Amino acid sequence: MSDFKNLDPLLHSQLRLAIMSLLLGLQSAEFVFIKEKTGATAGNLSVQIDKLSKADYIKVEKAFKGKKPVTTCSITTTGVEAFENYVNALKNYIG
Repeated sequence: MSDFKNLDPLLHSQLRLAIMSLLLGLQSAEFVFIKEKTGATAGNLSVQIDKLSKADYIKVEKAFKGKKPVTTCSITTTGVEAFENYVNALKNYIG
C-alpha cells in the first residue's frame, strides 16, 4: 500500500484552493473581494464557488445592500477539515 494519500480533487485546483485559503483566513468574504484577490473571471469564480458549495466546503449567502446584490461566502466546518486533510496529505508528498 502506498504511503501517499489521494489528494482531494476538489481542492487540487488552483482557483478552488485559493478560494479556500482566503476563506480560511477570513472566515467570510464577498464575491467581489474573492474575485479581486484571485484574479478570476466572474463566470469561472461562480462555477468554482458552486462546486465548493455543493460539497459543503463553503456556504454561500445572497443578500442586497440597498438595491445591489451581494454574495458572501464563508468556510464551513467540513471545508476546514477538508482543507486541513488536503494540506496534511500534500505535506506527505513534499516531506
